[in-house]
Amino acid sequence: MSDPILKLQNITKRFPGVLALDNFSFDIYPGEIHALLGENGAGKSTLMKIISGVYEKDSGNILFHDRDADIPDPLSAQQQGITIIHQELNLFPQLTVAQNIFIGREPRSRIKAILDEKQLNRDAEKILESLKLNINPTDKVETLTVAKQQMVEIAKALSFRAEVLIMDEPTSALTESEITQLFKIIRELRDNNVAIVYISHRLAELEEIADRVTVMRDGTWVNTLMYRDTSNPELIAMMVGRDIAKMFHKKEADIGELLLSVSGLNRKGYLEDINLEIRKGEILGIAGLMGAGRSELGKAIFGADRIDSGDIRFEGRSVSIGSPSDAIKLGIGYLTEDRKRDGLVLNHSVEENTVLASIEKFMNRLGFINDRECKAVTREQVGNLKIKTPTLEQKVINLSGGNQQKVIIAKWLCRESKLLIFDEPTRGIDVGAKVEVYELMAGLAEKGVAIIMISSELPEILAMSDRIIVMHEGRITGELQAGEASQEKIMEYATGGH
Repeated sequence: MSDPILKLQNITKRFPGVLALDNFSFDIYPGEIHALLGENGAGKSTLMKIISGVYEKDSGNILFHDRDADIPDPLSAQQQGITIIHQELNLFPQLTVAQNIFIGREPRSRIKAILDEKQLNRDAEKILESLKLNINPTDKVETLTVAKQQMVEIAKALSFRAEVLIMDEPTSALTESEITQLFKIIRELRDNNVAIVYISHRLAELEEIADRVTVMRDGTWVNTLMYRDTSNPELIAMMVGRDIAKMFHKKEADIGELLLSVSGLNRKGYLEDINLEIRKGEILGIAGLMGAGRSELGKAIFGADRIDSGDIRFEGRSVSIGSPSDAIKLGIGYLTEDRKRDGLVLNHSVEENTVLASIEKFMNRLGFINDRECKAVTREQVGNLKIKTPTLEQKVINLSGGNQQKVIIAKWLCRESKLLIFDEPTRGIDVGAKVEVYELMAGLAEKGVAIIMISSELPEILAMSDRIIVMHEGRITGELQAGEASQEKIMEYATGGH
């Protein structure tokens, strides 16, 4: 076996109040797919940012091709052959595929101020053909699917002659067929001696592509082993420091009186003749394939999307919900599927995000905010939800995905919401954080809060729901009680069966 192409020895990195990496060691060989696992907050992102030149290590050594590596910034990393593809793609939507691949390195004509567009497109086409991608180099990136945009990112990495390619949650927004195509390309890159660091919370994927796997926890190294020599339950136990015998924590529900009923709800092109109801203390699961109208239904109930017709009754009376503020006043909260874009103010503190939806509660008659009360309520929520943050003043952007999700939950608990709409509640968070979110949902239901849970994860729909509604092309095609539901029945309804 050859020597590692990249070796990290005793890497330590501190931030104010946080030891992000503690003497962490890691290596990867050419032609290897090395999975890196750990809960949100374990230090994976910090480690990758150090490798790719975003952060500087405090101590330790980085060896690249057996030589001390100096990686002061991302461009230096790329020029040396180390490239990262982030979960949030770094592309310019208005530019073409070719322009994105070679941005800042465009070929010039003899008159150096003039871009050689033909050569640019030819160079891009060569890389796209080497990946067997059916993508036109002159297409604007904004016209491509998320999967094809990801392929453009890979092409861009290869344009730097990447020897180490870091992929952070590359399948989080892809369909099954798109994942299959991505895996095919990843295997071809491995066969061409590219070393791939693969970060994912989807453990089932590792069986398809992982050669070795390293587990980290709380910034420390736990274990490195061949994937074929372990199992997913073992990996989960290593990640969270305990054996999770039971992922889901749903107790028998004590369902109360009717809280919300929707009848004849329509939104042209999205929702058609929707009828549903939910009771206090009930978890109503909404299942369906991508594009079925699940999120659109949640947004319509919350007032984020206007409806064309239909009647909504809340606590026994007909209500008009024309905007999210109307819904919030009634006691409805919405945990968006895209927490970073729609759920949080990322550059504001944990405290500011927690009290955001209830700020009028903390104002006196003159309009001044009682900072002491805000801090007390936030401190209570941080404690109850076990939010990992060094201070209440910490910016939410610096928290892990699971803790960001908890801050959104804290925001709506602070508001004392009666109905919570959870849209993809565990997307992009690790196994341990998922368990905590399930426990929170079950606890809220026990207290009489009604929950609408929209999810693409059938195991959590089946385990957490008291009742399940299945959607297909904007319509409800089936309704199942928890005891009679199965993945097969849900998929039958989700594909148009009645």
